[in-house]
Amino acid sequence: MELRVLSKESSELMIEIKGENHTFMNVLKGALLETKGVTAATYDLNPIQSGGQIDPILSLKTDGRDPLEALGDATKSIEETYGEFLKAYQAAVK
Repeated sequence: MELRVLSKESSELMIEIKGENHTFMNVLKGALLETKGVTAATYDLNPIQSGGQIDPILSLKTDGRDPLEALGDATKSIEETYGEFLKAYQAAVK
């Protein structure tokens, strides 16, 4: 996975996430919306209307919190949630 910061301000971030699709982006957006300090999170993945853009662009806004820190917290939350799911799954199939 390759990330490219397109713009960063004190409470806003736009980042391109190469090679991802709606599946991952919806999980990330959901985790961001549950993260402390995040006031908005969305992404754009629309090649026709975006002039050929094929990699999603994540946009997030915070209440003044560093948006990169918020993104890191959302990522940790995803890791924890799916780690718990994996353990439950492995126990269920034994």
